[in-house]
Amino acid sequence: MRDKLMATLDARREEMIEIRRYLHAYPELSYQEEETAAYIAAFYQDKAATLETNVGGNGVVVTITGGKFGETLALRADFDALPVEEETGLPFASKNKGVMHACGHDAHTAYLMVLAECLIELKDEIPGTIKIVHQHAEEVPPGGAKYMMESGVLNDVDHIIGIHVMPDYPVGIVAYRSGAAMAGGAKFKIAIRGIGGHASTPHKSNDAIVAGSYFVTALQTVISRRLNPFEVGTVTVGSFEGKGAFNVIKDAVIIEGDMRYMKEATFELLNSEVARLAKGLEEMFAVQTTMTVEEGCPSVFNDPELTSSVVDYLENGLDDYLKEVVETPMQMANEDFAYYSQKIPSCFFFVGCQPKGKKTYYDNHHPKFDVDEDTIMVAAKAVGDVVCGYFALD
Repeated sequence: MRDKLMATLDARREEMIEIRRYLHAYPELSYQEEETAAYIAAFYQDKAATLETNVGGNGVVVTITGGKFGETLALRADFDALPVEEETGLPFASKNKGVMHACGHDAHTAYLMVLAECLIELKDEIPGTIKIVHQHAEEVPPGGAKYMMESGVLNDVDHIIGIHVMPDYPVGIVAYRSGAAMAGGAKFKIAIRGIGGHASTPHKSNDAIVAGSYFVTALQTVISRRLNPFEVGTVTVGSFEGKGAFNVIKDAVIIEGDMRYMKEATFELLNSEVARLAKGLEEMFAVQTTMTVEEGCPSVFNDPELTSSVVDYLENGLDDYLKEVVETPMQMANEDFAYYSQKIPSCFFFVGCQPKGKKTYYDNHHPKFDVDEDTIMVAAKAVGDVVCGYFALD
């Protein structure tokens, strides 16, 4: 079956690229992907599989029932885009102003659609069930994965696989990480209110900008002096809103930032320390503070046993479509695949997409981000090899 699957994928290379380019030209933002979801659903109409739409929102799930009873494996790809104005100059660049597939979800969806149809054609040889999970809203917390899990559609899944294209690696490289693989994250917002006044009489005011500036500086000690050096975490201030006039002492500022972590205990520490520093401003500067925290996704945990097996399965592609299977460091990026990994033994790995022949490449979320389209076939074959290995299909 593996030979048949790989040959069928080879024959459909141009179709994968065509789908990717169509999706790239018509991106939609998280939770607004109605047209994309309809396009995906239409692809599966009249095929020998069960189609479910509006799963947890705009999600689409396709169930492929094999010829024999066995375990259920899920394959997930996301399909939302970002609020980014595209600057690639591609002939199929986004036609939707201010919206771009700047993270490769178009490539994820294209490979999985074609792979899924190939698996439908070969389903009688599969001793089990495959669920194709086309997920919406990965980019905006809490993310579509949370709602798809809550829908109950995936309650019968034994294991789940996901991939993400990564420009850190060239085409033909697949990277994996066992255990804690990607960071959890949370957003914090701190409002500081003092007493404004004239620059000529600072003693009559409680300067919110001075208090906020002290907070930003003191915040750096959370990682350097409060977090165990053997643990992983970051705290970042990304926004400091305090614009005023040159001769006016500002009465209020808003500070927003980001926390990243690999363990829930680390998040609890970061959260309490940021709150403690913010509260301390009240006594030190005679201001009032309010802090709110919006939790993002938890950390992605790759099941060690499944991940070890996935690496073995992927090695079937060496000296063929793969050049190397490598272990990658933990990634501090946030990914809502974490909601699957909390409940289902999972493996989420990375597929190199660095454009060939270019001196400069751009990271995910950049307005010039692009993928080498050979990556799409690598992703399809890599996940195809995982399917064949999982179900022991020779």
